[in-house]
Amino acid sequence: VYYHYSFKALLHFILHLFPFLLLQQVSCGIYVFVIRKNKGGLVLSLVSGIHWGSWKIPLGDEEVLLYLEEFHEHFCFLCPGDIGAPETVAPTIVVPPGNRSVVAGSSEITLECIASARPVEELSVSWKRNGVRITSGLHSFGRRLTISNPTSADTGAYVCEAVLRGSTFEPARARAFLSIIEPPYFTAEPESRILVEVEETVDIVCRAMGVPLPTLRWYKDAVSISKLQNPRYKVLSSGGLRIQKLRPEDSGIFQCFASNEGGEVQTHTYLDVTNIAPVFTQRPGDTTVTDGMTAILRCDVSGAPKPAITWKRENHILASGSVQIPRFMLLESGGLQIAPVFIQDAGNYTCYAANSEGSLNASATLIVWNRTFIIHPPEDRVVIKGTTATLRCGATHDPRISLSYVWRKDNVVITPSSSSRIVVEKDGSLLISQTWSGDIGDYTCEIVSKGGNDSRTARLEVIELPHSPQNLLASPNSSHSHTVMLSWVRPFDGNSPILYYIVELSENNSPWKVHLSNVGPEMTGVTVSGLTPARTYQFRVCAVNQVGKGQYSTETSRLMLPEEPPSAPPKNIVASGRTNQSIMVQWQPPPETEHNGVLRGYILRYRLAGLPGEYQQRNITSPEVNYCLVTDLIIWTQYEIQVAAYNGAGLGVFSRAVTEYTLQGVPTAPPQNVQTEAVNSTTIRFLWTPPPQQFINGINQGYKLLAWPADVPEALTVVTIAPDFHGIHHGSITNLKKFTAYFTSVLCFTTPGDGPPSTPQLVWTHEDKPGAVGHLSFTEILDTSLKVSWQEPLEKNGIITGYQISWEVYGKNDSRLTHTLNSTTLEYKIRGLSSLTTYTIDVAAVTAMGAGLVTSSTISSGVPPDLPGAPSNLVISNISPRSATLQFRPGYDGKTSISRWVVEGQVGAIGDEEEWVTLYEEENEPDAQTLEIPNLTPYTHYRFRMKQVNIVGPSPYSQSSRVIQTLQAPPDVAPTSITVRTASETSLRLRWVPLPDSQYNGNPESVGYRIKYWRLDLPSSALAQVVSDRLEREFTVEELEEWTEYELQMQAFNAVGAGPWSEVVRGRTRESVPSAAPENVSAEAVSSTQILLTWASVPEQDQNGLILGYKILFRAKDLDSEPRSHIVRGNHTQSALLAGLRKFVLYELQVLAFTRIGNGVPSSPLILERTKDDAPGPPVRLVFPEVRLTSVRIVWQPPEEPNGIILGYQIAYRLASSSPHTFTTVEVGATVRQFTATELAPESAYIFRLSAKTRQGWGEPLEATVITTEKRERPAPPRELLVPQAEVTARSLRLQWVPGSDGASPIRYFTVQVRELPQGEWQTYSSSISHEATACTVERLRPFTSYKLRLKATNDIGDSDFSSETEAVTTLQDVPGEPPGSVSATPHTTSSVLIQWQPPRDESLNGLLQGYRIYYRELESEAGSGTEVKTLKSPSALRAELTDLKKYRRYEVIMTAYNIIGESPASAPVEVFVGEAAPAMAPENIQVTPLTASQLEVTWDPPPPESQNGNIQGYKIYYWEADNQNETEKMKVLFLPEPVVKLKNLTSHTKYLVSISAFNAAGDGPKSDPRQGRTHQAAPGAPSFLAFSEITSTTLNVSWGEPAAANGILQGYRVVYEPLAPVQGVSKVVTVEVRGNWQRWLKVRDLTKGVTYFFRVQARTITYGPELQANVTAGPAEGSPGSPRDVLVTKSTSELTLQWTEGHAGNTPTTGYVIEARPSDEGLWDMFVKDIPRSATSYTLSLDKLRQGVTYEFRVVAVNDVGYGEPSSPSTAVSAQAEAPFYEEWWFLLVMALSSLIVVLLVVFALVLHGQSKKYKSCSTGKSVSTMEESVTLDNGGFAALELNSRHLHVKSTFSKKNGARSPPRPSPGGLHYSDEDICNKYNGAVLTESVNLKEKTVDASESEATDSDYEDALPKHSFVNHYMSDPTYYNSWKRRPQGRAPAPHRYEAVAGAEAGPHLHTVVTTQSAGGVYTPAAPGARTPLTGFSSFV
Repeated sequence: VYYHYSFKALLHFILHLFPFLLLQQVSCGIYVFVIRKNKGGLVLSLVSGIHWGSWKIPLGDEEVLLYLEEFHEHFCFLCPGDIGAPETVAPTIVVPPGNRSVVAGSSEITLECIASARPVEELSVSWKRNGVRITSGLHSFGRRLTISNPTSADTGAYVCEAVLRGSTFEPARARAFLSIIEPPYFTAEPESRILVEVEETVDIVCRAMGVPLPTLRWYKDAVSISKLQNPRYKVLSSGGLRIQKLRPEDSGIFQCFASNEGGEVQTHTYLDVTNIAPVFTQRPGDTTVTDGMTAILRCDVSGAPKPAITWKRENHILASGSVQIPRFMLLESGGLQIAPVFIQDAGNYTCYAANSEGSLNASATLIVWNRTFIIHPPEDRVVIKGTTATLRCGATHDPRISLSYVWRKDNVVITPSSSSRIVVEKDGSLLISQTWSGDIGDYTCEIVSKGGNDSRTARLEVIELPHSPQNLLASPNSSHSHTVMLSWVRPFDGNSPILYYIVELSENNSPWKVHLSNVGPEMTGVTVSGLTPARTYQFRVCAVNQVGKGQYSTETSRLMLPEEPPSAPPKNIVASGRTNQSIMVQWQPPPETEHNGVLRGYILRYRLAGLPGEYQQRNITSPEVNYCLVTDLIIWTQYEIQVAAYNGAGLGVFSRAVTEYTLQGVPTAPPQNVQTEAVNSTTIRFLWTPPPQQFINGINQGYKLLAWPADVPEALTVVTIAPDFHGIHHGSITNLKKFTAYFTSVLCFTTPGDGPPSTPQLVWTHEDKPGAVGHLSFTEILDTSLKVSWQEPLEKNGIITGYQISWEVYGKNDSRLTHTLNSTTLEYKIRGLSSLTTYTIDVAAVTAMGAGLVTSSTISSGVPPDLPGAPSNLVISNISPRSATLQFRPGYDGKTSISRWVVEGQVGAIGDEEEWVTLYEEENEPDAQTLEIPNLTPYTHYRFRMKQVNIVGPSPYSQSSRVIQTLQAPPDVAPTSITVRTASETSLRLRWVPLPDSQYNGNPESVGYRIKYWRLDLPSSALAQVVSDRLEREFTVEELEEWTEYELQMQAFNAVGAGPWSEVVRGRTRESVPSAAPENVSAEAVSSTQILLTWASVPEQDQNGLILGYKILFRAKDLDSEPRSHIVRGNHTQSALLAGLRKFVLYELQVLAFTRIGNGVPSSPLILERTKDDAPGPPVRLVFPEVRLTSVRIVWQPPEEPNGIILGYQIAYRLASSSPHTFTTVEVGATVRQFTATELAPESAYIFRLSAKTRQGWGEPLEATVITTEKRERPAPPRELLVPQAEVTARSLRLQWVPGSDGASPIRYFTVQVRELPQGEWQTYSSSISHEATACTVERLRPFTSYKLRLKATNDIGDSDFSSETEAVTTLQDVPGEPPGSVSATPHTTSSVLIQWQPPRDESLNGLLQGYRIYYRELESEAGSGTEVKTLKSPSALRAELTDLKKYRRYEVIMTAYNIIGESPASAPVEVFVGEAAPAMAPENIQVTPLTASQLEVTWDPPPPESQNGNIQGYKIYYWEADNQNETEKMKVLFLPEPVVKLKNLTSHTKYLVSISAFNAAGDGPKSDPRQGRTHQAAPGAPSFLAFSEITSTTLNVSWGEPAAANGILQGYRVVYEPLAPVQGVSKVVTVEVRGNWQRWLKVRDLTKGVTYFFRVQARTITYGPELQANVTAGPAEGSPGSPRDVLVTKSTSELTLQWTEGHAGNTPTTGYVIEARPSDEGLWDMFVKDIPRSATSYTLSLDKLRQGVTYEFRVVAVNDVGYGEPSSPSTAVSAQAEAPFYEEWWFLLVMALSSLIVVLLVVFALVLHGQSKKYKSCSTGKSVSTMEESVTLDNGGFAALELNSRHLHVKSTFSKKNGARSPPRPSPGGLHYSDEDICNKYNGAVLTESVNLKEKTVDASESEATDSDYEDALPKHSFVNHYMSDPTYYNSWKRRPQGRAPAPHRYEAVAGAEAGPHLHTVVTTQSAGGVYTPAAPGARTPLTGFSSFV
């Protein structure tokens, strides 16, 4: 408030105008006033910036004190003088109203409220009472409120509100309470007079009301009751007065006063206490009671004073005021109580009453009955809701009375009705069925009977499941981020105390699981702890009581906890040194519950162990990568490594540090202070100190002392010295060369290798005595002198200073002479020797150290030494695996001592063609007879031979020893180059280099390999596998655990034992699919379309890799043919909600886990779960088959989606024109499918609705319209079918149509059919297309497939025809449905991989395949290695090569197929190791060279280096006979990379093809092109068979087969035959050589009848092969026909006729005849005519067939099945008729014959003389049987016509005279060449006593040996017999055979020829035949088949 006054005037104004004003905090200007009322005055304070002071101001009669106040008091700043525009100040209540009280009925009451604000003119003050604005009683601008005549209605709170209008300030308010006081008034008053008897108790009432409540005071006769202090007087709480045990003096006036602040009122009464004589108010009555109960006999008497009561029975006092008998008690009322009542208590009882005013009595009779009582009372029961409760009530009673049962519940009688749940049984039991909460209460069973009543009460409690907790709230706990606060409202406990609560949670939508299982029942909130950050949670709570678990509460809304850094470190951290500068660190993620968010990666930090340096870090940005290769580390240094995971919230905790060393490196510094010195002539000593420790770079494994000759650096000697960690190291190298300059050095080595050597130092070994001189020899050997020569020692061992030569007589040391020579003298002539004396001569070299080894030899003077002779009698003993003892007899020493013994041997392969190698040499043992041969190979065949060496030279070799085999020994070495690679998820492939043959040390068949392997974490559980194939180079260890690391070792073994174990190799199996299913799979239907599936993880041991997620397979049982799948990514979520399922359908569900490799095992058994039911879908196929004018019949089918169990159908119908709500409704059963509606209006349209019902209610209705008419027909088919291309997808299309005519009957539905082109059948897609539809989506089609569609409509009459087909519609392409199959990855080169696959199936392509994509990535690489892709745009490609890969890395490869839409699913990943590949090319320049008949040498060059793809470990040599590969192919493995091999044991003279492939650790390379080679020729095998035919008494035919193994070019055959026994004392051996291979037969004639002959046949190539032997006996055979008789020859001019008579037939009938003929001047019969019929007795032939001028004899032989019979006697000689010229006259022939005879005799005589000189030289006598040998050579296959010509003898014969008498020479066959053989060494060495050698000039017309083709061209065209009969040049052949011409060749024709004839006996013998024809062993004399021309 602003005023412009002087200070004084202002002050007076304020004090006058506002005498009670209090102003607050209003500031402006200079002056400050503080004014407050104080004891009727004012206190005013003035504060000024210039002046402080106080004033006193008179005001009326009072004094106002002015004083200075503090600043915190109330201020008002007043501004004297001019002031600017006023400021706005918010309203405040300066003086608030105070609480007031007023008596009701007063005139008025005023409330004051003073407010302040600026500007004051806008200040408004208003009042409210109890929130209602007051408009009356206001004055002083609203500051005062006056209430007139206040009443209790005016009581309340009054609010003063100050508002500054036009401002935004909040109003100021003050509150005061007004209370109204009411005077007291009585609400209850006593009666004016109260009459009471003495001893009674009386209550005098008095109650009053008022405001405030009045207080009551009592007065008796004007004296306050409180002053009387009478204990019988008591004021009650209600205000009344109680007087007990009234006495007469209590009579008087009693007053009651009520008073409060409003006034006082009073009321009063008079109390009168009187005396009365006794009077019965109720006389005793007869009473009947039950025995044992309490009997009360009433006797109510009134009187004053109170009468005394006495009870008597038969004058016995039972009870009175002074008498008390047990069981009898006098009651206050005067009655008698008898408790308990006994039967004997029955009788009359009398009651006597008396007081001062009089007395009286009365009697009653007591009847006592047996008591009725309950013996089986009901018991308290607790039952579960819905069950039946039974309360028993069994009673016993007096038989004289009947009883009834009455049940009460809570004192209300139960009256069960006939259908009530409550039934009272006859025995009184109460049965309550279907109990519920309304049955809870106290149940009383009352038994009503005249004998007494009884009752028992029991409590029935009906309990049920508790209700769900309400108002469940979840809120995060701000003080702890891992907890959530839950609160709820305690639910109804189901009448059973809640035992506990269960709290469940769902984490990240996972299934609900119990988190807190026992929350106290008193709790209505709980803190849920143990939660994981960054996860969402829902909670629900249920209560549990005695009945069970109640319903769950409503779930809380989903609550997301904030992400936090991982709270646990990665686990299972393993660090292993990978190289000397890198460490591989592997780990597993932290426990999933500790991730606290989504892992983003890992931080790996490391530093030197034990040092305080800073950490270095590696960031692995992928949470899937759980390894890291830490590189660039220090060699052989220990690091401490930690790993921590991080997520979006930050870095988690680091793991416990693990320590690991980098692998050792080689030392980088040499040993120091190296000193070397020669100790002696063969030893150098080393001294050194170790390298500095920091340069060793590993564990010091020791030192290597190095020494090498200065002139031969490659002859390095290395000695390893173990480290000595104390003092100076020292060591020595021994066995060095003497007096040699060596460079020496020392190096330190660790496990990885050698460090640098120290600086070489040159050291000379000491000088020593020299070695033996070389090449000691003797020349110029005379009787008294000889020259000795030698050479310098090979081992000088110093500087040769001279030589020392000594000699002595052998065995006489005293004759020794020594002479010293200078160093340049290498020969010396010893003189003065004794002649023919043996001397020992020694020569030794001399150095400064003395004379060296002596070279000694013996020699005889005058006798020059010879070469020694060969040792003999080699005997082998003491055979062990590695040595044998050789004993021998030394050979001739060559007249000097033996200086060296040399043992050679054939090793392994024994044979004449195998090479000999030197095995052992022994020197300076001249008298040795036994040698120990060391260093043999176990289990190897050896054959030894020896030679001895003297100063002249070596002897010949000894005879070979027997073949021995050394004993077996375990292998000495393990397989080498062992590598292990991952083969599959459960297998590892091990590769190695097998042992070479020389290291088997045992039987090759017993050699194998043993593989030992064990899990790295379980080394004690080692397993073993055996590989029995010694040549095997790889083995796959199966049945391993997936994704597990193993260690493996190998050893070789044989029958004797096992060799050493190899080094340990390590490998890991491949990641695989899980081998087990998720556990604890459960399913719960949560709605009609959803099923919640939960599971637990796969057991860790069965995960087999990193679980990437889970796949749920679900299928509607009996509805879906193939299961569908739902994928849950990640291993953390273990639940899934399947949505969109069919309603009320039983589903089969399985869960499987998958890794990157593929799907694991589905869970088993199938989980079956049905979705919940729901309201059904509409019924389908609604038709009206019968429509009448007043009725229709409706037919339908159940809903396609019943969604539950159909309980019934509802049909509703109405007139279409009526109200939509006026349906007539009918319900029918679930099995009804039709309904007839009647009483319809004709020709009217009706609407029908049909719906189905399940447990969940009525479903969607199906509506149809029908017209009650009889004019209907089938509908027309739909038309204008169209499939818009825009509506076509890969698996669906949309069909549109225009409906046809409905035929006056509404269409009910459409049917769509689909046909797949080109060959598909029409298939119904749907028969329930809505009648209102004009389009339909057809689904479940195959991509990129052509279809046609058609449609038909159906109304009540029937189906329409099908519409026209649509045009062919092709669905769009989709991604291929499956990946390429059979994907394989094999190394191609060391940096490339060959990928091969099979295309996807055609039906899965879903379009046009465009190509393939190959994705590949490096495994176990550092983080960040990405996947690379190679795209192949050729859909026909089935292979591809990935190049430029890193060596020695594992790669993972997957493939997809793609088309224009996208890619197929990926194939299962395959792994491949890059860096090892089989050689890409074959060996080159293959050369095949024959060595022997059974050996080929093969040489080659390795494959080109760029194609070797690694180190060549060996070669495989494939070889086979050129024309028989399948049966003869063999393979030899050469495990050494040497390009040469010898192929042995081959077939002689056979063409072989050889192909070679190289192999390395990765496998075999390609084979080379075959190269050809042929072995040399060898001796052929034996002929394949030996056969005889046409055996007569003097002739036979012998034939043989070509050897099965020719082993070369067959040059001919040798036939040898002889009689088994001497014939006439003579045994003649005949040899016939047949040249060429085509003739394999021979005609032998003039045998001796009945003699058995021994035949041997050999084939010849470069030499003769083995013989085939057989024997044969000349005819006639036993059982053959006898000889024909009476042979007669008749000759005519041109013919010759033979006649005969049949002889004896033999054992079988005669089958025919043959005619034999011979020239009459020779003795050899030959077959002339064959095959004469058996019936013939004569035969005529033309003379032209005989030779002119030759005289013949004939004989006939009969033939039967047995053979040829005895020939007839010869016929008379018959001459062939011819005119002969002079040279055919007999005299000319006689002269020529005599002349020829003389010449022959001369030649024979000369040959005999020559032969005898040779024979007698080597043969000895002693046998009495003479033997003759003949040799015949048949050249060009010429046939030997073995015809004897006594005048023309061509014979080389050897005769022996029997018993010393010489036999004349027998004629030999003409035209044969005979040669003598050494018969002394043949046939068991038969020795001849005498022999004569005759040789005839060879008749051989062959100028050269014919070839095979010559033989074939010269084959004769006729038989031997026909030759004689047809060849005119042969007439004079026997007498005038031209010299130098051979007879024309002939071929023997077998009996089984084309001409028919009798069966002739044939004997055939082969090497496999048995019996007499079986060949004998070599050297045996067993008779064999053969032939002889004569004996």
